[in-house]
Amino acid sequence: MSEQLIFTQNANRTQIYQEILPQIQAVMANEPDEIANMANVAAILREAFGFFWVGFYRNIENELVLGPFQGPLACTRIKIGKGVCGTTALKQATIIVPDVHVFPGHIACSSASKSEIVVPCVKAGITTFVLDVDSDSLADFSEVDKVFLEQIVALFKN
Repeated sequence: MSEQLIFTQNANRTQIYQEILPQIQAVMANEPDEIANMANVAAILREAFGFFWVGFYRNIENELVLGPFQGPLACTRIKIGKGVCGTTALKQATIIVPDVHVFPGHIACSSASKSEIVVPCVKAGITTFVLDVDSDSLADFSEVDKVFLEQIVALFKN
């Protein structure tokens, strides 16, 4: 396993995702532990893009519980259906929020977070976890992030 992430500095997001996706696949290929893989994925995404916060919330007994993350202190538990993460878990669909301060019921774990994307992992009809990525810039996420982050989350289904 490589201990160094390689990507083109100052490239556009599509190019960076294309460069890091095979590296994420390689890191996960021989590691069966989901928590270890979550930790590495969070670190890779934060290093590659400089996102404010990247992490996972695992569905434990129908409540989202904080898992591996990179960034400042985070909310520990989120009810299914509450906030962006809980809504994503309930709807089982990726949600992009250009301005978290106008999202109904947004849970402010950090006032520095301005936009967010949350991607669910659904197995056998159940949301097993969500990948949550926050930015300290407004409208920082697009369809490009959605497409690639969904591909990354899909690696956990194998």
